[in-house]
Amino acid sequence: MTQTTQYQQLQPEDRMTMASMLQQGLSARAMARALSRSPSTITRELARNTLADLPYGSQLAQVATVGRRVATRPVGKLDFAGVGWGVVRSMLDWKWSPQQIAATLKRVFPDEPERHVSHETIYTAIYAQPRGELRKQLVACLRHGRSTRMPRTRGEDRRGQIPDMVSIHVRPPEVDDRVMPGHWEGDFIKGAGNKSSVGVLVERTSRLVLLAKMDDATAA
Repeated sequence: MTQTTQYQQLQPEDRMTMASMLQQGLSARAMARALSRSPSTITRELARNTLADLPYGSQLAQVATVGRRVATRPVGKLDFAGVGWGVVRSMLDWKWSPQQIAATLKRVFPDEPERHVSHETIYTAIYAQPRGELRKQLVACLRHGRSTRMPRTRGEDRRGQIPDMVSIHVRPPEVDDRVMPGHWEGDFIKGAGNKSSVGVLVERTSRLVLLAKMDDATAA
């Protein structure tokens, strides 16, 4: 039976280890053994992310990797710097609904599917905006002017939802890739009988975990 090995991309801490081992004069094979990687992975990393006049550095290598990923990632149809978003924004100013905008784009550009966007994509672009004046303006352009979207089906229990919450599905791609430090996930753990509670924060790139004992287990 052939065993399939799942490839995992080098993490920032791997690059820090490589930079340290290079300073000690260790070989690529030694780095590969220490990181449980193939020697080809190490040599490819050194070749791609070492600047011509500078020694290999973990931070510069990480920046170079992130830059390549961003450059190769396709631009979304409603990229805020693109023409498509400008067209949609103008129609929103005319108080057109996202459904009307989506239908109009298909009718005006029947042979250019790259210009078509669904009404869900338009809603997502609006509500994915960070809280601020621009988001207020965009929400105000909608006919109902709600700060949060109404559910597709009524009658569901909506208790416990966070006001103005942005769905995890619309977070930036670099957060999912775990390549850019500074993005945190939080959770709240309650003890038996809600007599104790602990706040948990995890930094997605380094996996650094911070625990904070809470005074009580109330919502506040």
